[in-house]
Amino acid sequence: MASPTVAANAYAALARMTSSTGAGAGAGTGAEIGGGQSFGAVLKEALGSVMEAGRKSDAQTVAMTTGKANVMDVVTAVAETDVAVSTLVSVRDRMIQSYEDIMRMPI
Repeated sequence: MASPTVAANAYAALARMTSSTGAGAGAGTGAEIGGGQSFGAVLKEALGSVMEAGRKSDAQTVAMTTGKANVMDVVTAVAETDVAVSTLVSVRDRMIQSYEDIMRMPI
């Protein structure tokens, strides 16, 4: 189970991603958030952070097997990855639910 600190860090990272004002690759197209960053760019950035957390977790696991890392580093990296994946799954579920709600709306 993830600690409150890991969860807080994950939510802080998500807040930084959504509040950034830099123009992303998809800026100017589609629905835009806050400072002009498109939803697609925010989603791509979020997926990249989840993949990076997974890579970090894998690297820590390999380092532990070779004796270069301790167990706490591995547990922390795995917990951060767990929180990131759980957040991503929650967002995915909410997007699917929203799509289904829109599809049920009468025209």
